[in-house]
Amino acid sequence: MPANPSPAQSTDEASARKPGMSRTQKLLFFIIAWLICLMPFLFWWNTWFGRKLSDQQLTEYLHDAKKPRHIQQALVQVGERITHQDATTKQWYPELVRLASDPVEEVRNTDAWVMGQDTSGAGFHETLLKLLVDPSQMVRGNAALSLVRFGDASGRSQIVALLQPAQITSPESGRIVDSDRPGTPVHQGGLIAKLEYGHAQTAEIRSPIPGRIRSVAGTGANVAAGAEIAVVDPANEQVWEALRALYLVGQADDLAAVRPYERDLPDISNDVRQQAIETEKAIRARDNH
Repeated sequence: MPANPSPAQSTDEASARKPGMSRTQKLLFFIIAWLICLMPFLFWWNTWFGRKLSDQQLTEYLHDAKKPRHIQQALVQVGERITHQDATTKQWYPELVRLASDPVEEVRNTDAWVMGQDTSGAGFHETLLKLLVDPSQMVRGNAALSLVRFGDASGRSQIVALLQPAQITSPESGRIVDSDRPGTPVHQGGLIAKLEYGHAQTAEIRSPIPGRIRSVAGTGANVAAGAEIAVVDPANEQVWEALRALYLVGQADDLAAVRPYERDLPDISNDVRQQAIETEKAIRARDNH
């Protein structure tokens, strides 16, 4: 009688008898894998601001009210063309003035920056002055920074405000049910905490500026309406731009806001620290004259 096959032999024989994938199955598998790789790329391609737009696309994107990111993408590219002294950008200047009243904060914020790239733009100066009273702190700040390019220091107080931490207060009396940790970087509009109030209602507490969370009420904390929930220190990029502007228009009263950035601290970059020192020197030189 033949010997019983070993377990290894049985496994090998079973593997040999197992049919492989058909050509159709292989093709289907390849297509699915290709789509899995393609979808993230398509998403990135459609949202990446660096993708060059044609003149027709720029016009279409500037009017795409349903997709604010399209408007932002078009605004960024108009701004880049302006910096490269592309005369064709003037055809979109009326749109830049119109978009200053767009309901989306991010659109107004980007628009304020773009209008500062050409001090000869018709209506830009007047529009930026109106944006100094915008409900958004970031829009006011960007408008003020752009006005400095026009030789206009009307937004000096808004520029100084860009150096200050954002103090976020509670809209209602309630209990913190979730919160981020101090030291965490946060972008503008980023979620910091969730507040439960009333009859199981929840409010999302978001940062009005990009930066880093300095402090935040812990989970389970009870807070009163108007009480401080969090403090967010401004991002280095925002501080650097504000210091550069105050180098040109700052006054002695602004030094108290400038000096904290001259310190050797881990959260302050060397570029920001050096700019703060140079800004104080420039302000003192003007004050002495």
